[in-house]
Amino acid sequence: MSATAKSYEFQAETTQLLNLMINSLYTHKDIFLRELISNASDALDRLRFESLTDSKILFDSEKLEILIQTDAENHTLTISDNGIGMSQDEIINNIGTIAKSGTSELRDEIGKADYQEQVFKLIGQFGVGFYSAFMVADKV
Repeated sequence: MSATAKSYEFQAETTQLLNLMINSLYTHKDIFLRELISNASDALDRLRFESLTDSKILFDSEKLEILIQTDAENHTLTISDNGIGMSQDEIINNIGTIAKSGTSELRDEIGKADYQEQVFKLIGQFGVGFYSAFMVADKV
């Protein structure tokens, strides 16, 4: 995390709603791992798509990766990718709004661009899947 990292907290009512929603949607706590990997995969897919429509985006498709790292001493699991990334506004708008999905916006964008033949499977709905991590972690 960078020196300029900022923390945002949910309001009490939001936290209660989030707990209710997560526990209603997910019956197995280990589902968070699939959801976070799915979100990382979506970030890679979005980078691929954006590179088709924006010539300024250059990347080596063979170097796209999702890393899963464990740290037993600090009791942490880190899932990272080198996909499209998110701006501060996207983080606040997508993560700060329950069930708001950057993935669903991308699907809409692809549909409008008439790329139906090239649509790749985007499993996770960014937002709800991300929140599943709160089933097993105090801090995300």
